[in-house]
Amino acid sequence: MQPLPPLGDTVALFLDFDGTLADIAPRPDAVRLAPDLVSVLDALHARLDGALAVVSGRPIAELDAFLAPLRLPAAAEHGALLRATAGGPAIRPAEDEADGSLAAALATVERAARALADRHPGLLVERKTTSVALHYRGAPALGEQCAETMRSALRDSPLLELLPGKCVVEARPSGVCKGSAIEALMRHAPFAGRTPVFAGDDVTDEAGFARVRALGGVAIKVGPGETVAGHRCESPAALRAWLRQAVDAGERRRA
Repeated sequence: MQPLPPLGDTVALFLDFDGTLADIAPRPDAVRLAPDLVSVLDALHARLDGALAVVSGRPIAELDAFLAPLRLPAAAEHGALLRATAGGPAIRPAEDEADGSLAAALATVERAARALADRHPGLLVERKTTSVALHYRGAPALGEQCAETMRSALRDSPLLELLPGKCVVEARPSGVCKGSAIEALMRHAPFAGRTPVFAGDDVTDEAGFARVRALGGVAIKVGPGETVAGHRCESPAALRAWLRQAVDAGERRRA
């Protein structure tokens, strides 16, 4: 595993949010950002001529709320929603002709997840635009039961697939992943023609790592665990320090 490389001016930078830019919290709404994170991202976004995007399982509205006043390019909900330019519109790159069927399938999964959560207060159900997540960080012993409940609920729906993460299982549209989202963003300005760099921490990021490496870019695994990434840093704090160093290096060059 290689050390983190210097962050040049010709890269397209893709950053996961939870566990990468921000430390993992007991609940999604309990995340607290490092005091200088927004200013660091703002500086990098300017330095890279806009080629910085957040690639996350969260909805775009939540990312915007955490990173306000920034409205960065983003691949939200694991790539089901894309925003190619800062403050631009969010689009669904793979609109399903059977949106009504997708909504019905998500409703079925949500009912099953909420029925389980009603019996176990440590569980949390999160309904997003295109997916349903069942969080069990507050009841880790129920992880397998959560997974089985979700598997059973989507067993008859080819429109959905199950995505496991850190103390969460999520039903998302089939074929959606961070790898295809990054590749889609790379086809648009300001990302096109640059070398992709992607940092993430979870199994949900592995598709992104694989796609970035196939594109000749740099994949960075944050924290422990098996990975296809070629680089690793030990923690979100270490990743944030690397980003700060890139900002400082750019300011020294301009001076």
